[in-house]
Amino acid sequence: MKTYFKVLKLFWITAIAAELEYRLNFLIAMLSSLANLIGSLFSLFLFYRTGYTFEGWTWQEAMIVMGIFTILQGVSSIFLVPNLNRIVEQVQKGTLDFILLKPISSQFWLSARIISPWGIPDIIFGISIIIYAGCQLKITILDYLISSLILGLGIIILYSIWFMLGATSIWFVKIYNVTEVLRGLLEAGRFPIVAYPVAYRFFFTFVVPVTFLTTVPAETLLGRYNLSWMLGSGLLAILLLILSHYFWKFALGFYTSASS
Repeated sequence: MKTYFKVLKLFWITAIAAELEYRLNFLIAMLSSLANLIGSLFSLFLFYRTGYTFEGWTWQEAMIVMGIFTILQGVSSIFLVPNLNRIVEQVQKGTLDFILLKPISSQFWLSARIISPWGIPDIIFGISIIIYAGCQLKITILDYLISSLILGLGIIILYSIWFMLGATSIWFVKIYNVTEVLRGLLEAGRFPIVAYPVAYRFFFTFVVPVTFLTTVPAETLLGRYNLSWMLGSGLLAILLLILSHYFWKFALGFYTSASS
């Protein structure tokens, strides 16, 4: 583990140094994040302006879901998009060969090689929304801590699914569209799961587990502790993480490298 931490430190130092050569990008990313946030809040406002509410969710509570979704967007922009979307490129160009030859886990390399700071504004705005709504709802520090743990499990779930989709590029090289479809489906996490019809709730819970990414952490933050959902988040995160590891090993069995 000590070796991996050292490698991770080197990865991120070099990646940040490279990204900071284009510092204007941070301002552009912040303006883009702000525009997206305003658009999201406006779309949520359209539901609530006439007195309509999602079942069991007040305006401030729905804002909590929006804030968690924004944080997930930021985490994706910092860690997932720069790394996992490049798996396809590694396979296409044959540079995956060089990664497989290194004395380090190829999954670790592909998942953590690059870090991009341009998702930081999303995290800042997301936290700001949660704190603003949390102050009005009198949320306790304990609720924040427990919800952070559930949110962390949601990030593991998202990573595992994304990585396995990226791994399918070994069979289907042009897999970009699939990851974009996934990102499109994740947009459903902007709103509480009760905002959707029953059939959609089933899909976003058991097929694409959007519920575990935003709604479950939000309900935990609001003090609505549902032990079954919380345990479900933990079990799903562990299961998908293990599955992503073995799925990658399985996929590599079909990889013929660029030179063969």
